[in-house]
Amino acid sequence: MFGTIWHDFLYQPLFNVLIWFYNNWANQNFGWAVVYLTIAIRLVLLPFTVVTEKSRLKNEELYEDVKRVDNEFKKDQILKKEEIRKILKKRKVHPWAKSIVLGAQLLALILLYQVFLRGITGEKIAKILYLGVDFPGKINTIFFGFDLAATRDYLWSGAVAIWLGLEIYLGLRKRKAQMADLVYFIFFPAFIFIALWWLPMVKSLFILTSMSFSVILHQFMKLLYLGSKIKKSL
Repeated sequence: MFGTIWHDFLYQPLFNVLIWFYNNWANQNFGWAVVYLTIAIRLVLLPFTVVTEKSRLKNEELYEDVKRVDNEFKKDQILKKEEIRKILKKRKVHPWAKSIVLGAQLLALILLYQVFLRGITGEKIAKILYLGVDFPGKINTIFFGFDLAATRDYLWSGAVAIWLGLEIYLGLRKRKAQMADLVYFIFFPAFIFIALWWLPMVKSLFILTSMSFSVILHQFMKLLYLGSKIKKSL
């Protein structure tokens, strides 16, 4: 039963959307089809992403408030703890929203791996295409000179690892880093690099597109958030 649900309600619909993008928007370039699919998934998940971004912006504000209290009440540890406790009470966390976004993206990554694992040649494609989706013929997997199906690619997997490392570093700069944070900063990007190096390059393309979407959305939400705060203060 699980196999039927996986194929009929997850793998096959996603694959057909991917091929539709390939035929209609990507000028028969599989790399651009993956980019469009990634953006489409992120747009579907946008309501949950907005909730996550709001929590993230509030957390950034929270760190600044904690720093301020730490400086103001250095000599009075009891009062400092009380003030920090008051700040933390205002914090609203929505872990379910982030879990949904991450879960859906993980699902998409697994499905994309299945696409390359099962093959994207003529007969295998024809069997799972819907009637309204045209048969594309031989799939072009070359994207800017790189083969999306190729493994052991250093450039794209390295780009993801460096980006992750930079994001972690910028996050750690805003607060006092502990030993566990430093271990996470070093080993998590390294683990991601090894995993993506071993997998088809299409995984790295999906993650980089998703990360780019997140950065753009974060900056946009930051402008809106700051704008609403300025209006409230007037």
